Amino acid sequence: MVKAPRLNLLAIESSLRAVQRDFEPINQRLETRRDPLSDAVVEHMMLGYAAVDALLAERVDPFELGNSRALLELNGLVIYGGDPRLRDEYAAGLIATEERFYAKGDGGFESLREYLALLNGESVWRRAAGAYIHVLSEPQLYLEGNHRTGALIMSWLLALAGKPPFVLSVENAKGYFDPSSITKGTRKHSLRMLLTRRKLLKHFATLLKEGAQKTHLLR
Repeated sequence: MVKAPRLNLLAIESSLRAVQRDFEPINQRLETRRDPLSDAVVEHMMLGYAAVDALLAERVDPFELGNSRALLELNGLVIYGGDPRLRDEYAAGLIATEERFYAKGDGGFESLREYLALLNGESVWRRAAGAYIHVLSEPQLYLEGNHRTGALIMSWLLALAGKPPFVLSVENAKGYFDPSSITKGTRKHSLRMLLTRRKLLKHFATLLKEGAQKTHLLR
């Protein structure tokens, strides 16, 4: 049996901390300003990457029937972290997110799963990019945290194929944030998306491929 790929969590956190330290000059270059990366955001993202690593180690495919709650858990981790008290406090938000996630229509899990199936045969870079665009465009998959959870979903798809996960860095921040803002403001089946999807898909796929860091995978 082929050994499952594993994430280098220390190297991933190092990249996120570098973005955190340099965020103000990064933010000044963005077309749409963003909130700084707080310690809580970084810590919650690291919990998310650890969960992705566990999925890889346990050979769990969150897109297989019966496993979709793993994608809900990724979203819960990036928003609430691992503190059960926070989850109890925001239980209504978790329920609303789950209802949105499983809703029929363009924004739910089944829609994402079907869209990924349409990308079978494409490169993993394009499949990961397509998944991210589908999660982030309107209607979004989650009530909040779609950027961060989308990055984790891309990371699972990439690492499963033996490629480095997507990790925000000082070098790729602008190339990630600016087109993400465009994607977030576009509906999935709008004329605007019809005209921009190919360009966005190519951009994100190139960003993932050219920015891949082998140090983010353990060998």
